[in-house]
Amino acid sequence: MTQSKDVLICGSMAFDTIAVFEGRFRDHILGDSPKSLSVSFFVPTLRKEFGGCAGNIAYNLKLLGGHPVPVGTVGQDADDYLQRLRSLGIDTSLVRVLPDTYTAQCYITTDQENNQIASFHPGAMQYSADNDLTGHAASWAIVSPDSKDGMFVHARRLHAAGIPFVFDLGQAMPLFDGADLRQMLEMASILTANDYEASVIEDRMGQPITAIAAGLKAAVVTRGAEGATLYYEGKEISIKPSPVSRVVDPTGCGDAHRAGLLYGLVNGWPLPDACCLANVMGGFKIESQGPQNHSPSRDQIMAVLDQHYGVGAGSIA
Repeated sequence: MTQSKDVLICGSMAFDTIAVFEGRFRDHILGDSPKSLSVSFFVPTLRKEFGGCAGNIAYNLKLLGGHPVPVGTVGQDADDYLQRLRSLGIDTSLVRVLPDTYTAQCYITTDQENNQIASFHPGAMQYSADNDLTGHAASWAIVSPDSKDGMFVHARRLHAAGIPFVFDLGQAMPLFDGADLRQMLEMASILTANDYEASVIEDRMGQPITAIAAGLKAAVVTRGAEGATLYYEGKEISIKPSPVSRVVDPTGCGDAHRAGLLYGLVNGWPLPDACCLANVMGGFKIESQGPQNHSPSRDQIMAVLDQHYGVGAGSIA
């Protein structure tokens, strides 16, 4: 029997509403410690983005020709998001719609100095633990930021089913103490984190990342413009950054990176090669505004992978 190439993408699905204030917040918030605050900002520029970790990872994996199956909860306002995913050929059978809620969403106002005022409504994401992935075959999965209960429930079900998964702590970092991290990593196969998250994980677990990686198949730490580090089989392998023509928006770069890693894992690539593809995907994303607006072809992706890392054209199946 041929093993399924589906990848279960457990995580949040959200809308990001981003407004731009063409001034400076500090010119309108006066005094060292105001007793009350009531301000209004005129925001002529407004955009709404499809987002959330599960949605972003699924989008990027589909660009590679992969088979993502997002596992998430959305609300009564998600019709356009679901229609978009389906139009891209993404399986939405494990996206649960909760009609009495709204989809998770973040409202962000940014000023000309790149300061931000943000509000986050978790909405349907709060009920992600009720979304049962049991019975769906997959070769790999990822547990990415979501409600804490949902992340643990998905991890336990994947572990029980024998489906290896990547654990991506990300924005859920404040929810996990050392005991939580140990419990999650006892089930996970690979840990992914950015360099700051990795330092927090080390602190909370009381172990260096090398020791943490020794108990896993691997750990991958992204380092922004410096590339990434793969901790694997007792070795520390530096993965140089992918070239970019311009830096526009880092939002969603981590999710694009995870998609490249997952594609390599599903297709049996050596882990260093999978990490190279991950860097390429992050590089394409950072050149575009928003988490799901870049659209390189597979040929373009492969050309960068081949020219910059020497991973040959026969690799992408």
